[in-house]
Amino acid sequence: MKATFLDDRGVVQVSGDDARKFLNGLFTTDVGKLTPGEARFGALLTPQGKIIVDFLVAQAPAGDVSERFLLDCPRALAQALTDKLNVYKLRAKVTVSNLSDQLGVIAVWDGAVGTMPESSFTDPRHALLGARVIAPQEELAAIAARLGAEVVDTEAYEAHRIGCSVPRGGLDFMYGDAFPYETNMDRLHGVDIGKGCYVGQEVVSRMHHRGTTRTRTAQVVLDGASPEPGTPIMAGDKTVGTMGSAAQQRGMALLRIDRAAEAIEAGTPLTSGGLTLRIADLEALQGPPKQTVA
Repeated sequence: MKATFLDDRGVVQVSGDDARKFLNGLFTTDVGKLTPGEARFGALLTPQGKIIVDFLVAQAPAGDVSERFLLDCPRALAQALTDKLNVYKLRAKVTVSNLSDQLGVIAVWDGAVGTMPESSFTDPRHALLGARVIAPQEELAAIAARLGAEVVDTEAYEAHRIGCSVPRGGLDFMYGDAFPYETNMDRLHGVDIGKGCYVGQEVVSRMHHRGTTRTRTAQVVLDGASPEPGTPIMAGDKTVGTMGSAAQQRGMALLRIDRAAEAIEAGTPLTSGGLTLRIADLEALQGPPKQTVA
C-alpha cells in the first residue's frame, strides 16, 4: 500500500441544519444521497455552466449536533470557495469555514486497505484511485504509519492519477473556462443528471441531451520527455488539443474530439512541443456524453 500527503489540497467545512439542502442546490452531484463516511465528486459552476472549482464532498461521521460536510478541494481555491458559498447562503442555517490550515489530506492506494480512520472515504471517481483521509495536519504521518503504508512523493500519486485518466484542475483544464463534460466529470461520477436544479444545471443538461461536447480530456502516452502544460498538440499543421499534466511518460490532454478522430483515421502522428504522443484513452473521443447518475 502507498500513501501520499496531498499538500495541494485544502478542506472547507459546511455545517448546520440546512447544510445538506444548501449544498444540494449548488453542486453538480447529489449531496442528498450522501451518508457518513461516503464521498461524492462534484463541482460548483458558474451560471454559464463552467467549473469554478471541483472537489470531493464527504459527510463527516455521525454524532455531530448538526450535519457537517467536508470539501476536499484545491488548496489554492479553498478561500475563494468559502467566500462564494458564504455569498450563496443568504438566510440558510449553515456555517462555512476554510479549515485548510488545520486539516490535511492523504491519498492511500495500491493494496488492501484494512481498518481506516473514521475520517476516511473511498475516492468515488475511479475504482483504482483508492481512498482519502482528512485529518489534523499533525496526525497525518501517524495515520499513514498505522495503515502500514509506504509514503511516496507526489509524482508517484500524479502518475497513478493520470493512469486512471482522472484530470486535475489548473493543469489539465482551467477553472472558469471548462465545462464538466469536457473534463469527463460525467464519466467520473461527478454529474448527477437526474437530480434537481443547481447553478449551471440548464447548460449541463443541454450538453448531455444534445451531445454538444466538442472537447474531451484523454490520457496520452508520451515518447520520451513531457511537454509543458499548455503546449499545443498538433496533427501536422492543425492544432487538435492542449497538453496538460504528465508523469512517467503518461499525461492528460484536452482534445478536440473531431480533429483528434480525423487524425487517427488518417494515420497522422500527434506531436506536442516536437515530441510524439499517442492517445491511450480512445473512449474519451466517442460521441455523445454517457448518462451517469452518481
